[in-house]
Amino acid sequence: MKQILHFLLIAICLFPLIHPSIKAQERRDKGIFIDSKNEFWDSVKITIDKFNKKEEPPKKTFKLDFSSIKGPSTPDEFTQYWHFPPISQASTNTCWCFSTTSFFESEIYRLTKRKIKLSEMFTVYWEYIEKARRFVQEKGNSAFAEGSESNAVSRMWKMYGIVPAESYSGMKPGQIFHDHSKMYNELNAYLQSVKAANNWNEEATLSTIKAIMNSYIGEPPKTVKVDRKQMTPKEYFEKVVKLNVDDYIELMSLMDKPYYEFVEYEVPDNWWHSKDYYNIPLDVFMSGLNKAVRNGYSVCIGGDVSEPGIDGHAGMAVVPSFDIPSSYIDESARQMRFSNGTTGDDHGIHLVGYKEMDGKNWYLIKDSGSGSRNNTHPGYYFYHEDFVKLKMLGFMVHKDAVKGVLKVNGR
Repeated sequence: MKQILHFLLIAICLFPLIHPSIKAQERRDKGIFIDSKNEFWDSVKITIDKFNKKEEPPKKTFKLDFSSIKGPSTPDEFTQYWHFPPISQASTNTCWCFSTTSFFESEIYRLTKRKIKLSEMFTVYWEYIEKARRFVQEKGNSAFAEGSESNAVSRMWKMYGIVPAESYSGMKPGQIFHDHSKMYNELNAYLQSVKAANNWNEEATLSTIKAIMNSYIGEPPKTVKVDRKQMTPKEYFEKVVKLNVDDYIELMSLMDKPYYEFVEYEVPDNWWHSKDYYNIPLDVFMSGLNKAVRNGYSVCIGGDVSEPGIDGHAGMAVVPSFDIPSSYIDESARQMRFSNGTTGDDHGIHLVGYKEMDGKNWYLIKDSGSGSRNNTHPGYYFYHEDFVKLKMLGFMVHKDAVKGVLKVNGR
């Protein structure tokens, strides 16, 4: 009996050691989310990258020294025509649409005194669709890029209509700036795969193009609400905007085409090979432009902005004397630069005002590009008339502004 009692006593003493839960409750841990850190690896990577990095001197760009240039100081010095404040195209090559949309908005106001802000991205969306359609129809022998021309806007509006800016921004919630870089790369890669496979199914291709764009910039609205009425984009264009885009003409001046005829503007951004450009001599081109801006018209204009004489921080564009003296700027100087590629169709802008200074014209330029945001008048440049004469290749304006220039009945 004593042995049994002794065994029980030992068992009672040892049991808590074998089963600790008798004395303490079992531990319950929980997980949390933390920022992943590995400070040592970070220091290793920085050291390796620094060791492998090739030291390169900072690249410098050759520019005019603007400190000696006497030009306008503020946009307030210019005679201006009504326009919405400048907005940024950000990381997109859609200046053609921003400038032309701004121009047409100003035209709506000039004609009707109505202020209607329109969606740039609605036009851009359908322009991509038409580029892709032609790419398929031409079996890949058609340009597919981000750029286009001013008359593409009127072309898209007639085909698809337009919507107010508030109805379609082309940006996701919380997005501040447009960014089409990834979208364009994906669109282009897809079309190149279509070409490589020789798979020219237009319906299937356009369906995929739309799906890609919808994921990046959203699907454009099929209807918009105006005064409690639902309208399609075409109805909105025809019944609300009510702008006759056939009243506008594209003027250009190049010696390699016959003057006073409608010709093709042979640049990559004219991807559908439009022949609606009226070619005129340079002196007529400049006099037509100046007549228009002095008679109440703004102008949509485009050309080359890659020269030493244009700088965003200075906010000006001039022709330096080391390029060509002012008195030597003529048709030949202009044509030579276009023919050898030093003048290209880089950028579309909206000319919204003018000022005469020391016997020369300066133009107030509304610009959606990033360069224009780096000066004391963000969103604007001041262009000297020599720069326009040498480097701006064409402009769009209402036909009434240049009646004396046209020599073709009905155009």
